[in-house]
Amino acid sequence: MSDKIERIKTLIIGSGPAGYTAAIYAARADLKPVVYTGMEPGGQLTTTTEVDNFPGYPEGIDGPTMMMQLQTQAERFGTEVRIGMITAVELSTEIGGIHKATVDDSIQIEAETVIISTGATAKYLNIPSEQKLRGGGVSACAVCDGFFYKNQDVAIVGAGDTAAEEASYLANICKSVTMLVRKDEMRASKAMQHRVHNIKNITVLYNTEVDEVLGGQVVEGLRMVNNVTGEKSEIDITGLFIAIGHKPNTDIFKGQLDMDETGYLITKGKSTKTNLPGVFACGDSQDKEYRQAITAAGTGCMSALDAERYLAAIETPASMA
Repeated sequence: MSDKIERIKTLIIGSGPAGYTAAIYAARADLKPVVYTGMEPGGQLTTTTEVDNFPGYPEGIDGPTMMMQLQTQAERFGTEVRIGMITAVELSTEIGGIHKATVDDSIQIEAETVIISTGATAKYLNIPSEQKLRGGGVSACAVCDGFFYKNQDVAIVGAGDTAAEEASYLANICKSVTMLVRKDEMRASKAMQHRVHNIKNITVLYNTEVDEVLGGQVVEGLRMVNNVTGEKSEIDITGLFIAIGHKPNTDIFKGQLDMDETGYLITKGKSTKTNLPGVFACGDSQDKEYRQAITAAGTGCMSALDAERYLAAIETPASMA
């Protein structure tokens, strides 16, 4: 058996909408991309029951089916999709340098370019009833799923700007929105707080936490607890939105790539270029503003184009100027 280290032209780390779109474009450009799926093949969309806002699906589509179709499309053009986790990287700092990666703590590979599409993981409360009803009325994206609760009663957990923005969004389409804030004040900016308090169908409950999400197969209600008095109360809702933040899946790049205090990778200008040559970031690994499948796919396209241009420039050094 040969112990020769495999070298590939384009390594794509992650398999959500960003990763598979990058693979489609990279494969069509003859970059021979290899995708490592990570722990959650297909990304966050595989936990979404229905995607109703991605162009091209007038009747909507369930998340897992959509991701399987994206994978099939990427493979059609020659992408090699591998089940595995990139557990360590050694990224070159030189133009034209070779980047090294470790798969599942054992296999070593080398790549001329690396596209990072590792995504982000939504933070949940991690109580059993919440986890049981994820996809059955519990969501971490009001913009993605709020439409399904039009003219219904919903609740949202969170106290920051994102929670305030999502509560305001939900209030436009839902009958009522109950906002649970764990402390005695919100963390959101004063402007966002004023906005929330001025919307009549938003009720803000301070010092309030989720005790249990009620329902068998779908959300039917919410039991809340006042963390000062210990008093419990229930409300009837059909949807619960968790807005307590996301964690980008970028830990293996710490110390090598520039990132913000939360861990989102920093890209240059309107490109997907990171601080290291030949390394590009797309999707939710670098986007903390929009976090939509369609925007992730867009940056996936950009990353493949950036990688193609980078390799072309290396092959013709005069164009580097």
